[in-house]
Amino acid sequence: MKKYSGHILIVDDDEHVVLTSKVILKNYFENIETLSTPKTLESKLKQQDFDVILLDMNFQAGVTSGNEGIFWMNRIHQLSPQTQVVMQTAYGDIELAVKSIKEGAVDFLPKPWDKEKLVTTVLNAYQQAIARKENRELKSKQKALQHHLNQNHQPFIASSASMQSVIKTIEQVASTDANVLILGENGTGKEVAARALHSQSNRSEEPFISVDLGAVPPSLFESEMFGHEKGAFTDAKEPRIGKFELANRGTLFLDEIGNLSPELQVKLLSVLQSRKVSKVGSNKVIDLDVRVICATNSPIYEAVKIGAFRQDLFYRIKTVEIKLPPLRERKEDIPLLVNHYLLDFSKRYNKELKVDSALVSQLTKYHWPGNIRELQHAVERAVILSKQSVLKQDDFQLSPSSETIEPEKTLNLTSVEREVIEQAVKKSNGNLTLAAEELGIGRTTLYRKMEEYGLTK
Repeated sequence: MKKYSGHILIVDDDEHVVLTSKVILKNYFENIETLSTPKTLESKLKQQDFDVILLDMNFQAGVTSGNEGIFWMNRIHQLSPQTQVVMQTAYGDIELAVKSIKEGAVDFLPKPWDKEKLVTTVLNAYQQAIARKENRELKSKQKALQHHLNQNHQPFIASSASMQSVIKTIEQVASTDANVLILGENGTGKEVAARALHSQSNRSEEPFISVDLGAVPPSLFESEMFGHEKGAFTDAKEPRIGKFELANRGTLFLDEIGNLSPELQVKLLSVLQSRKVSKVGSNKVIDLDVRVICATNSPIYEAVKIGAFRQDLFYRIKTVEIKLPPLRERKEDIPLLVNHYLLDFSKRYNKELKVDSALVSQLTKYHWPGNIRELQHAVERAVILSKQSVLKQDDFQLSPSSETIEPEKTLNLTSVEREVIEQAVKKSNGNLTLAAEELGIGRTTLYRKMEEYGLTK
């Protein structure tokens, strides 16, 4: 029979009990140690971590109150919180058992016990100790990972006045639990802003869960967001935790919220109002403690005005609004961004590259319809394909026509977006995969927007 690798400690002044317990338990555990008195227990705990300690309740002759054992049990919990303690005494009664459990014992074992009772009790305590240890390690890893992400997350590279205003707003709002709505074109850094809000908040050690609502099929919305139980519907072969539950105590980022249908808007609003959720196929209510940050590149104010987006949901998600400017309106940041991505990708691809000053001037004049995401991909592509030590204009595949766009002619987001999509499709000769890549969006999202603007005919 395979033995468990756990560490068991038996503390009892009865030599017969110690010997019998050790003989029985050594068939199940690799490491068993004993003490005849608790006087050296503290030094023992400093030398070794124990999964289970089998602790007598009385050590002084004639004493049957159990107080001595409870004192040492509390001391064990102070020095080694993860250790499970099983109390045992020859003077066991219901009142003493209840007292020890209330004080923190995992179980109570009256003497004399039989072999099966001893083995079952210690094995159960061991399994609980392992589960507690794994849970603690998982939480520790999650916190360490989140801390690492926060430490290595550089929110914005910007010197422009418009972006400094955004950064200031984020700093002011981050420490609150206010719902935030982030507006801006594709590629302007809406998720970067959301992560900055999270990393500077009191929830920074908890999960940050990002959901692209534009990529969630309507038929799977409830399953994805709220979770489901096994057998809730045909394909529900396993239970699933929804995004809201995953983000509990942390931040939930809902991108492309402007794409939600009216039916799904109602379901989302209900959860945001009640701060409760029920999995599909379950009546159990799960309380939520989630900060919600939403974002969209669509003209949501117009959608509210014409009734395409619920006004009550709009005001629920927009306690604070942050609008990210497109890259063409913060041209002074382009040299900073180019240098940042050049250093990043040069290191990643093991190259030593510089950028020609004339090229930086040319890149600053470019319209960048895909904003920062387009610039990032352009620099990465140039670094990969460059055969020289200095990047020049020929290393960047930029469309000359884009330099002549005059966005000042209209401030209507719908018109601007439609025009940019038309140009991207034209530039890629109708190849939607290339056009979507150029715009920094998914192919499905591109096709949906083309249908919306009547560009698929």
